[in-house]
Amino acid sequence: MRYRNILGVILGGGVGSRLYPLTKERAKPAVPIGGKYRLVDIPLSNCINSGIERVMVLTQFNSVSLHRHITNTYKFDTFSRGWVQILAAEQTPRSADWYQGTADAVRKQMIEIRAADPEDVIILSGDHLYRMDYRPFLDFHRESGADVTLAVLPVSEQDAPRFGILEADKDNRIIDFFEKPKDKDVLARLRQSGTGEKPFLGSMGVYIFKAGVLEKALEDNDHIDFGKHIIPRLINSHQIYAYPFEGYWEDIGTIRSFFDANIGLTKANPEFSFTASADTPIYTRPRFLPSSRLIGNCRLEEVILSEGCEVEEADLTSCVIGNRSRIGHNSQLINCIMMGADYYEREEDMQINSDNGLPNVGVGKNCRLENVIIDKQVRIGDNVVVRNLPDREDTETDMYTVRDGVVILPKGMVVPSGTVI
Repeated sequence: MRYRNILGVILGGGVGSRLYPLTKERAKPAVPIGGKYRLVDIPLSNCINSGIERVMVLTQFNSVSLHRHITNTYKFDTFSRGWVQILAAEQTPRSADWYQGTADAVRKQMIEIRAADPEDVIILSGDHLYRMDYRPFLDFHRESGADVTLAVLPVSEQDAPRFGILEADKDNRIIDFFEKPKDKDVLARLRQSGTGEKPFLGSMGVYIFKAGVLEKALEDNDHIDFGKHIIPRLINSHQIYAYPFEGYWEDIGTIRSFFDANIGLTKANPEFSFTASADTPIYTRPRFLPSSRLIGNCRLEEVILSEGCEVEEADLTSCVIGNRSRIGHNSQLINCIMMGADYYEREEDMQINSDNGLPNVGVGKNCRLENVIIDKQVRIGDNVVVRNLPDREDTETDMYTVRDGVVILPKGMVVPSGTVI
């Protein structure tokens, strides 16, 4: 079924400071995940698999690679009415400012949204990891007569201050909503009875609005955020409903959540899997790379190995290895995310590197890496040791960054042979 009268709007996010340095040169939705994908592939694939074929992606910061990926990946054929349109923040006669928040981003593109003439608008984030069929969500929204419907899931008391927490009646109509509440009295009032270890209902940041309600909610005010401003303001005057979601969902908002989500993909029974359903694949750019090569006596345990890699007598445990990765003889990687490379180095380039004492792209020989994120095009020489020490404080140097107990080697970094971090 194709929902031609619904429009998908994906928010490209802000600066992404909590994911720095992965967002130093790219937007949050462009951050690689799972070896060969990017975060924006998740909501775009969910839309396509749900029959939503008209999608706008609102972008702002470091958006060049995000635009390139979307343009090269999401092409619909001549006989389809589907499209993915990129709407970048811009100066106009109506506004000289960049997007100030989620609601402000949608407000600034309301002319384009209105031109699409949708009945409903589904608003999604570009940095969440989950698989969701939006069709039952949309059916619930329309059958309940809702003006706005929020996808919600149970959350623990520990996690509640990170979410928009709501109270709903027996018919799932929302009667109270607080964005990231920290007050104990407020949390006590919002606690749901009989829900065990997760006694709160948290908003996933996934909304369906009637198009007319969305436009009215954003006009004649300067409210900038859906969770902080728009949703609480509409509760007393509109029909706002909660749609329970029971699957895996993760906000990839910090280095720790990004690291744990990736390493979680390698487990025998992962909570989320890119291969879980043949009917609802996660799409990404086809690169037509050769199969990966394992040379000599390699040992791989709980490893995702992407296309076009070359691993020589290495030992890998709980690792996500991205496209075109090269790992040298007798190297050991434990709990590592290696994003790979955007290109192969030619033989003559590698010879020039050798002559100039520059490591090739990838991991050299006899290296030991543990709890490390290796961004794209990183060059690691031979006999390098990189691991996070217990109780190491967050820090940033010219060569590496430590965040949330993880060492990050930024994109294009050169780590000389013999380095110990």
